Amino acid sequence: MRKTAFAGLVLFAAPALAANSATFNVLLTGPAEVPPAPVAGHGTASITIDPSKSQLCYKLSATGTDTPTMAHVHKGAAGVAGPVVVPLDPPANGSSKVCATAAADALTAILADPSAYYVNVHTAKYPRGAMRGQLGK
Repeated sequence: MRKTAFAGLVLFAAPALAANSATFNVLLTGPAEVPPAPVAGHGTASITIDPSKSQLCYKLSATGTDTPTMAHVHKGAAGVAGPVVVPLDPPANGSSKVCATAAADALTAILADPSAYYVNVHTAKYPRGAMRGQLGK
């Protein structure tokens, strides 16, 4: 009986470990920013989160605005500005692609409720944010 219970536990634990990472593909726009930025530009973010490695890998792109100076993952639902959770390299030359180290508990929280987090890109003209996109809908 004990052996069976353990075998069942292993079978259920394996899928949970496999689902411990995720990739999010996000469209970044000025109107989604808080407050909305009247920017004609747009961008994309592809973010892969793996808390087991304390790693967030991403590719950002931004066009149609002044040069990006900062980029971040923030905590905040749609329509809400929130604190920085993970700083990102801005796509100053149009794109950036990096793996960042972040606290595993912060990454686990993002995976648990991606709609409560967003990516944004800042510029000199729009220091509060030029474009933004929610990780989840």
